[in-house]
Amino acid sequence: MQTKIRDVYVCVNCGFECGKWHGKCPSCGQWNSMSEETLETKSTKFSRLPPQKPDKPTKICEISVEFEKRYKTGSSELDRVLGGGIVRGSLILVGGDPGVGKSTLLLQICKHLSKNLNILYVSGEETKRQIKLRSSRLKFESKNLYVMSQTYIDNIIDEIQKSKPNVVIIDSIQTMICKEINSIAGSVTQVRECTNSLVNVAKSLDIPIVIVGHVNKDGMIAGPKVLEHVVDVVLHFEGDKRLSYRILRCIKNRYGSTNEIGVFKMSNDGLCEVENPSLMLLSGRPQNTPGTCVTCVMEGSRPILAEIQGLVTKTNFGNPRRMSTGFDYNRLSLLLAILEKRAGCFLGTLDTYINVVGGLRLEEPSADLCVIMALISSFRDKIIKEDIIVFGEIGLAGELRSVPNAQERIIEAQKLGFSKCVMPFHNLKTLEKPVTNIEILAAKNIREAFGFLMSL
Repeated sequence: MQTKIRDVYVCVNCGFECGKWHGKCPSCGQWNSMSEETLETKSTKFSRLPPQKPDKPTKICEISVEFEKRYKTGSSELDRVLGGGIVRGSLILVGGDPGVGKSTLLLQICKHLSKNLNILYVSGEETKRQIKLRSSRLKFESKNLYVMSQTYIDNIIDEIQKSKPNVVIIDSIQTMICKEINSIAGSVTQVRECTNSLVNVAKSLDIPIVIVGHVNKDGMIAGPKVLEHVVDVVLHFEGDKRLSYRILRCIKNRYGSTNEIGVFKMSNDGLCEVENPSLMLLSGRPQNTPGTCVTCVMEGSRPILAEIQGLVTKTNFGNPRRMSTGFDYNRLSLLLAILEKRAGCFLGTLDTYINVVGGLRLEEPSADLCVIMALISSFRDKIIKEDIIVFGEIGLAGELRSVPNAQERIIEAQKLGFSKCVMPFHNLKTLEKPVTNIEILAAKNIREAFGFLMSL
């Protein structure tokens, strides 16, 4: 057995390896991302992996998926985000801030799956007694749940090959160590090699593996970007750990939609599902207050109502402040320019603040009109009535552009008692069924939209 030791520089962003240091990564173009690592490789490095049989090409029409069954997690919110459940042989990466509830969610998955399946829970951060204390807090025990406190990936893979459980959970990938690599746990090389080993085991044995990933100070999953490319599903937990609500967002999914979200509430018994996120996000809404407006956005196939608050006030500094929470800052700057040019609202000497209530992050352009209306309402100190909902994308000319799924948005607003809807004029042609019990106000530009709101 031969051993080779060499020093390389690895990009922490994309995992690119080079024999010399570069200020800018030649692969991804990231500055100051090259870190020096010492690699110790052996000729028997991949001997722990199960042998693969030669695979001959097969016509896709001859491949049968009739008996393909997904594992249900016991949580309808999580199953929706995953696209219907856990696919056998898949590798799922769950990331999020410390204390947001990643380990709690996985242990709740074990609670449901262990009723009929054998689960192997591997923790590199907690001892078996600590995991037992957490399961006692969640009030469950199971004879089909096997707990393992281990950090060496070789021992973990040997146990998986020996016991062949139905589902494997790794908490977390940054604590795993490959003996053949001479670097610390959590380094780019360690994370990449350990993940590749788990991918080979998951595909060869047809066992789904769920791994937990830490996040860096920017909120992105720590480790090389290749980590997200290798896995099949990437889930990200969002939400302030000081608040009770959590949002599980799908960033990548090879077996379903990437636009779905799941909403949970942290309680003493763990994470509870929120069946009606719109009602949750609108609870505690102020009455008869300028600067607040409600919109409806689509998160996958689900319409969600969200409250947007705007505040325009006199600045105490030479340069006015622009702050945005839950809404893209660059998009806000563009909307402010449209307001000044097309609506005659000069905000160049005023501080402007936008906040999406409930910790929701809006990325859909249909929230543009709601942001504009909240700012104008605060600027002119005019109240937008509580039973009005608005949505629409705004162009640079101040026109309202049509948005998809207008029918579903209106139906969701009807369920929560809204009686008036301001939307783009061109969306009238897309309504499949006549709308009742709600008044439709179709506007062609932002001046018409605000005129409708002030006349009611």
